[in-house]
Amino acid sequence: MKTLTKQANFLLPKEILDDLRKNVPRMQQSKVVAEALKKELKRIKLSKNLQESFGAWKKEDHPELADGTNEYIRQIRKSSRTTKDRR
Repeated sequence: MKTLTKQANFLLPKEILDDLRKNVPRMQQSKVVAEALKKELKRIKLSKNLQESFGAWKKEDHPELADGTNEYIRQIRKSSRTTKDRR
């Protein structure tokens, strides 16, 4: 399935453009730039979401974690174990 593409005009530092042209075949340059931009946008969105959600988790809403997550997981595992009859 082909992805819809559109042309965009933007400026790049000369050194980056020269490096791109030197190291990437002409027919693959747009793909390389698109992939790099996609990765950077993902990083930016993640950082933004982390900043916006900071403080959403309140200790008072989760008293079961007062002794730490490791202890909580141990308790869950202990309570979910079943003993099997040995023959």
